[in-house]
Amino acid sequence: MKTLTADRRLIKIAMDAPYLERDEEHALAEAWRYDHDQEARNKIAMSHMRLVVAMAAKFRSFGLPMGDLVQEGHIGLLEAAARFEPSREVRFSTYATWWIRASMQDYVLRNWSIVRGGTSSAQKALFFNLRRLRARLAQGDRQLTSQAMHEEIAAALGVSLADVQTMDARLSGNDASLQAPVGHGDTEGGARLDFLPSDAPLPDEQVSEMIDGERARRWLHSALGELSEREMKIIRARRLSEDGATLEELGVALGISKERVRQIETRALEKLRAALAARAPALAAGMH
Repeated sequence: MKTLTADRRLIKIAMDAPYLERDEEHALAEAWRYDHDQEARNKIAMSHMRLVVAMAAKFRSFGLPMGDLVQEGHIGLLEAAARFEPSREVRFSTYATWWIRASMQDYVLRNWSIVRGGTSSAQKALFFNLRRLRARLAQGDRQLTSQAMHEEIAAALGVSLADVQTMDARLSGNDASLQAPVGHGDTEGGARLDFLPSDAPLPDEQVSEMIDGERARRWLHSALGELSEREMKIIRARRLSEDGATLEELGVALGISKERVRQIETRALEKLRAALAARAPALAAGMH
C-alpha cells in the first residue's frame, strides 16, 4: 500500500509539473551547458517527468513495478539533460525519449528474468517487439501456424528462427526455482531439482568403473615391467606422454634412425599385448 501511494504521489508530481516553452527550454539548456547551473538542469528534467511516466506505462506488461520503471526512466532523463546540446535546435523531449527508453529497456532486461537475454541489438529488438508482432499477425486474415508466425517475425526483425522460438518460449512462462517443492499439500514429493534427468552413471556403475580402472592400471604397470629400458623410454615418450614425441625426435635423442625407433615401438607393443592377454584379453585387444 505504501509503494502504491508513493507511486501515485510521484505520478501526480510529474503530471503537475509545468510545461516549458521552447525559448525557456533553450535558455535553461544553455544555462546548464555553459554555466553548469544545476537548478536549470533539474528544472528541465522535472518538466519532462510526465514523459517518463507515460513511457513506464508502456513497459508495465513485463510485470515489473511501476515505481522502479519510473526511477530507471528518471535516471535516463537526467543523463539526457546532462548531455543535451541546445545548439542542435532540437526539442529536449525528442532527445530525452531515446535515453529514457534505453534506461528502461536495460532495467527490464536485467530484472525480467534471472537468465540474461537480449545481449545484442537484434535480440533486444526481438525481446521488446515479439509480443506486438505476434499479436498483429494473429489478428490478420490469414490463419498462421506457430512455425509460419515465427518465420515471419524472424524475417521482419532480421534474427534467426531459432532465436524467435527460444525467446517466444521464454516470454510464455516465468522463471521456476529448481528448489521449489513438487508435492501438493502435505505430500512431500521433493524439489524440482530431484527430478531432473542426469547423464552421470548410476552409483553402482561408478564404483564398478573405478574398480575396473584401478585393476587395469595395475595390469598395465605389471606389463610395462616386461619391457627393456629403451623400449620403456620409447613407449613412455610415444604413448604415455600428453605431447607424444615423434619418431624423428626419439631417433635423435637415442642416436638411432626413426625407422629403428618405429621397429622398437612395434616390438614393445607386441610384448605389452602378450603380457596383457594373459590377464585381461579385452584390454589387450583395445591396444593400437
